Amino acid sequence: MRGAEDFEPALRAIVDQGAAAIVFVGGTIFLQHWQRLADPLLKTRLPTTFVRREFVEAGGLMSFGKDYPKMYRRAAAYVDKILKGAKPADLPVEQPTHFELVINMKTANALGITIPPMILARADEVIE
Repeated sequence: MRGAEDFEPALRAIVDQGAAAIVFVGGTIFLQHWQRLADPLLKTRLPTTFVRREFVEAGGLMSFGKDYPKMYRRAAAYVDKILKGAKPADLPVEQPTHFELVINMKTANALGITIPPMILARADEVIE
């Protein structure tokens, strides 16, 4: 896809090929236009999962991914160390330690999907 205008034709093709669900693993185009992706996705009536919560807030079913605000705070700590004279090459590489699960129950209900109570209990946030 080259732009947001390609979302609907691509999603129609996915449905026409018999997909049972959609998993978005990232991509700049989706981040730039995540709000424009929500309505065409709901029209597919397919469950969707993402790596960023913004998609779930816009109407996607669920996300499981890094806690970006927490990562940005850690990045700020690195910038602080560098500005105080630390050499970037001497700083340890860190990986995310917390991944958040966000579920949109409005979307689940609209799609007729029952989310198991055990999954809901593990969610970091459930959007009602």
